[in-house]
Amino acid sequence: MGRAGLNRKTALATLTLTLAAEAPDLDVLSRFGGQAFSFAHHRGFTHSFVGVPLDAAAVVGFVYLIWRLRGRKLKDPNLPPRWGLLFLYACLAGLSHILLDFTNNYGVRPFWPFYEKWYSWDIVFIVEPVMLGLLFLGLIAPGFFALIDREIGTRPGRPRGRVAATLALAGVVLMWGVRDYEHRRAVNALAARSYENAEPVRVSAYPTMTDPFHWYGVVETSNFFALAPVSSLDPEVDPEGQIEIHYKPEETPITLAAKKSYMGRVYLDWAQYPITETEVVSAPEEGYIVHFQDLRYLQMPGAFNRAGGPRRGPLGAGVRLDKNLRIVGDVFGSGKDEVTIPEPGQQKK
Repeated sequence: MGRAGLNRKTALATLTLTLAAEAPDLDVLSRFGGQAFSFAHHRGFTHSFVGVPLDAAAVVGFVYLIWRLRGRKLKDPNLPPRWGLLFLYACLAGLSHILLDFTNNYGVRPFWPFYEKWYSWDIVFIVEPVMLGLLFLGLIAPGFFALIDREIGTRPGRPRGRVAATLALAGVVLMWGVRDYEHRRAVNALAARSYENAEPVRVSAYPTMTDPFHWYGVVETSNFFALAPVSSLDPEVDPEGQIEIHYKPEETPITLAAKKSYMGRVYLDWAQYPITETEVVSAPEEGYIVHFQDLRYLQMPGAFNRAGGPRRGPLGAGVRLDKNLRIVGDVFGSGKDEVTIPEPGQQKK
């Protein structure tokens, strides 16, 4: 955005935009509060419309401090910093961060704290190679095609790369349009058929990293969930019968107790297709582990088959209870790597 023209209006624009575009991810500091606390606050206040101006103010204040410590030095003395404009730029960069996070399949809560619903467009993977390629080319192209800047009249010493940066941003928007169209085709294909003679109640399609026309489909019926790969080129649900059925488990006092825990409430607030699995444990004390899994991640890279148990996907969690259904802590990891962490307010024994 800086190279596309904003750095021609005020000094320190590119620095401010870069820092402000990253500022929402300061919520990574919530990890110091523990796994469950971090899960609850990831993409929370700093990723909201209320948080954007505060993020921007902090960034502009930091840039001002650096500018003063450097003796108010600038590359171009004829282009002084305009602090009000830099604040607006920082807000714009923060909003771009929210937009980027909204396009992937994790989602954001832009109306936090007034309305904590998660929103996700589900059109690109969390790490989108095509978009990264477009933006990378937009940055390096001016170094190879400096003559283009001279042809459009850019003065020596002035920032270069406006054309390349503008084309890169336009390419990203075009890519979003294409992916949205393909996403709608995939969703419609999933909704147009029945699954074991059951009609869909809700359907979603989630992107893959390597193939823009292949999607992970999740279908909810009254009694089960169906995981079905779908191609948006045909569009057609996997014809080879690779549809995976997950029946909805019965609610028990064990699962209800786990869902009322802090981790359970946080997870169910975020998950789109949550499902539980209850594991009986005997060591170090008798009790249970209720595993939470969001089915939108069960087909993606990182999913694994747990020895002696069902498949697990990324971003799963669990709640450990004793035999009296008291919450012992939260469980993260798998198999021998499982770690039980006391919930907030609990004493670790």
